[in-house]
Amino acid sequence: MFAFISLLFIALLIALVTVAISKGKLPYNFESPEKRAGRYGERFATQIIGEILKENDTLLTNLHIVAAGKQCELDNVVINNRGVFIIEVKNYTGELFGEEDDEQWIKNKITLGGSFYQETIRNPIKQVNRQIYITSQYLKEYGLDTWVEGYVFFVEMNSPVVSKRVLVTQKDIDDAIHYGYNNKLTVDKKNKIVELLKMK
Repeated sequence: MFAFISLLFIALLIALVTVAISKGKLPYNFESPEKRAGRYGERFATQIIGEILKENDTLLTNLHIVAAGKQCELDNVVINNRGVFIIEVKNYTGELFGEEDDEQWIKNKITLGGSFYQETIRNPIKQVNRQIYITSQYLKEYGLDTWVEGYVFFVEMNSPVVSKRVLVTQKDIDDAIHYGYNNKLTVDKKNKIVELLKMK
């Protein structure tokens, strides 16, 4: 009798997992390698950004912004007296091909088993340009006309283009958020931006 109940339990567990897989509702252990790599990349980037933050910097992560009927997710946003800086993280492995203005890029990869595959990915520079627009519109809805900058950080240093929007080292991140054009945000304005972004 005990053996029958054990077999019944195992069969039920297999059925539940099968249903979850078919509906795309997988438990944590079943997440795709791409999602796992993305999460690792985001944690890594957040750590190295944290290492270079200064006293007046505020770092917010994993924000969801909605404005002008559009929405986007932001991996990392640094707010300081210079302005608002979006840092989108990409942990693509393999070789990337594309131009700054292309809608899609190509990713070539050889698996551990030696198989070659190719896929198209959305151009992350276009993605961050969209994030800049939506974040700017969101702040304008609250009366804050603030310059927003955005960058893509390639964890694997494999961007196919050299661009002002592309960061590949910790020093690149430091330079982007601490040097160059200065918006000279007041403390009050900076704090208001932080609070508005935290709401999302």
